[in-house]
Amino acid sequence: MEKENFRLQFITNSNDTNALTASVNAVLQGGCRWIQLRMKDASEEQIIEAAYGVKALCRRYNATFIIDDHVEIVKIVQADGVHLGLNDIPIMQARSLLGEGFIIGGTANSFENILQHYNDGADYIGCGPFKFTTTKKKLAPILGLDGYKEIIKRMGDSDIYIPVVAIGGITSEDVPSIISTGVDGVAISGAILNTPNPVEETKHIIKDIERNHL
Repeated sequence: MEKENFRLQFITNSNDTNALTASVNAVLQGGCRWIQLRMKDASEEQIIEAAYGVKALCRRYNATFIIDDHVEIVKIVQADGVHLGLNDIPIMQARSLLGEGFIIGGTANSFENILQHYNDGADYIGCGPFKFTTTKKKLAPILGLDGYKEIIKRMGDSDIYIPVVAIGGITSEDVPSIISTGVDGVAISGAILNTPNPVEETKHIIKDIERNHL
């Protein structure tokens, strides 16, 4: 798992294949090298169809391709890995189904969640939410900058290292302060797509991450 790849993770937020493909293409052009396909409430057939298209784009740019939730689709499509929420199947079960060749990420809202995922063999953590986001129906307690600082400190005190990526309502203006807390990267969706030029916005965010990383 390339560190440079996971510093900026782009998460899709559309079930429309054409819009989804266009957004992925834009962020890849902007330099993002980590794509998570997230299609809530879509059918398995829709997700598989979109996944093959996104995988082809990721391969063209040598980007990491992760699918949200669906371990079985990861195997079918041969994506690079899966991201699992707190209410999805356990990390250890996903590992037994996928094997060692796949990346498995887990959602966390606390140090205790991270410790569990770490012990279960996760490869990285999506930690949040940073602040309110409309992309989640059931929002966990908001962490804010102080929440990330506390979590990173407790990880250091416990000699635990696993890549932590901040997620949840993050805008480009938030990136420098979030990265300064010690997290390894950020996961963003709407903050890139809701701008006039997603390609340039992606480049701008990547520069901010590199400039502010500890």
